[in-house]
Amino acid sequence: MKMNDLTSTEEMIMMVIWSLDSAYLKDIMEAHPEPKPHQNTVSTYLKILLEKEFISAKKEGRIYKYEVAISYEDYQTELINQFLEKHFHNSSVELVQKMIADK
Repeated sequence: MKMNDLTSTEEMIMMVIWSLDSAYLKDIMEAHPEPKPHQNTVSTYLKILLEKEFISAKKEGRIYKYEVAISYEDYQTELINQFLEKHFHNSSVELVQKMIADK
């Protein structure tokens, strides 16, 4: 699976959503660490995360409930695979050898 990369801000918002599993905007704002971004900024990032298919949204009346679409474990695995492919010829053995050599 090839997923879109996240910016550091997108990843921070995803960390909040992953910790909640599903949430409304107000829940995300409450759980976001200080300094908290403006609510409109978070709304914009939620739209981007929807486009990148990291989250899904269900409309409940006038508000949306956001749910995780890509688990944190799947995200971690993809990041590791991309790192191995880019820097170690897709070989975890090469990575371990480098770590041992650098000790």
